[in-house]
Amino acid sequence: MNFTDWLGPEASLAGLFAASFIAATLVPMSSEAVIFGVLKLHPDLYWPALGLATLGNTLGGFTTYLLGRCLATKKPARGLDAVARWGAPALLFAWAPIVGDALCVAAGWLRTNWIAVLFFQAIGRLARYWVVAQGAALL
Repeated sequence: MNFTDWLGPEASLAGLFAASFIAATLVPMSSEAVIFGVLKLHPDLYWPALGLATLGNTLGGFTTYLLGRCLATKKPARGLDAVARWGAPALLFAWAPIVGDALCVAAGWLRTNWIAVLFFQAIGRLARYWVVAQGAALL
């Protein structure tokens, strides 16, 4: 039995979901490497992997949004200007390193409509994972 035998489809998808969720919180981590690896080991899991990575990352970002909403103080959050100016569409960039967390916290702090926040986060995160998944399929 080799190492890749331990990484069956179910374990790979569960790990991908967990990594995607954690990476979207304030914990610095790269879930792109995880989806790339899962798709190299299990290319037949393209759509489930894309869906679970997007769902996990969106829910992780929403957790950060809720944190901003619950911990709102008189001191404005970083990213506040972008969200105040563009509203929920600014969350299309919630996947970006460093700035993404600030946008999620700012959206929560401003009490931006949570349905719009989920929608725009999901679209941006899906687009990012799709690019990574396409790269995995081509290499």
